[in-house]
Amino acid sequence: MDRFERHEALRKRHPVVAGQFYPGQEPALARQVATLLGDAGPRESALTVLAMVPHAGYVYSGAVAGRTLGRARLADRIVLLGPNHPGRGRRLAVWPDGAWAIPGRLVPVDEALAGALLAADNRLTADMDAHLEEHSLEGVLPFLAATNPACRGGPVAVSENDPAVLAEVAEAMAKVLAAEKTPVSIVVSSDMSHYIPHEAAKARDSLALERVLALDPQGLYQVVRQQDITMCGVLPMVLGLTVAKALGATQAVLAAYATSGEVSGDYHQVVGYAGVLVRQSA
Repeated sequence: MDRFERHEALRKRHPVVAGQFYPGQEPALARQVATLLGDAGPRESALTVLAMVPHAGYVYSGAVAGRTLGRARLADRIVLLGPNHPGRGRRLAVWPDGAWAIPGRLVPVDEALAGALLAADNRLTADMDAHLEEHSLEGVLPFLAATNPACRGGPVAVSENDPAVLAEVAEAMAKVLAAEKTPVSIVVSSDMSHYIPHEAAKARDSLALERVLALDPQGLYQVVRQQDITMCGVLPMVLGLTVAKALGATQAVLAAYATSGEVSGDYHQVVGYAGVLVRQSA
């Protein structure tokens, strides 16, 4: 079966890493996600403006994702921002309608939200190709659906690497979200350093996370480039953090951090994983 189907008005994206990154059958997936979410601390009292979570196989990054999203208080409507690992499609690719399938359910696309984003800036482009083989947003959806079955998303694959363009597009996106009659949160999917020793990953990732926690998207972009930090979702995070600031976000907290070495026992080549929650002051 093709991973992209058209049934009249429905465009359905089929999962590409089910059975690899996470269980391919709904009962096993539900059990694992519930266990991972169960390790989270108390839920935030204020609405989460933005959450950043990793997207590797659940055996490695699921604990960080669960502790972060289990604590988040996300709106029903979510702008989903992820990187574009395969490099297909447009630089700011919006999946415009239909639904994304995960084992056991469909997560609907918020077509009104996607349409408003597309109308806000012509650099945001309706493009499914960028999403078909990209796993970063897919891996987050089981957590979002488990915490809120009513959630619906506006998926955007981000490979635009010009920080000035990201800032301009973020301004347009923030105006859309601010004008919505119901709240909209942002979820960014990103891993941190890739395939370096554990202590080096922690040191480099702390430099990037310092800028994230300071709500400094341009500083994040610069330190990742200057320090050669292999944070695969730096571009969507720069975009999302800029939108969050424009919406009035004033605080960011590190909800969780780990590396793959803590699971595999191989501390010579690890991937770093961080969970961040961004909110307005109480």
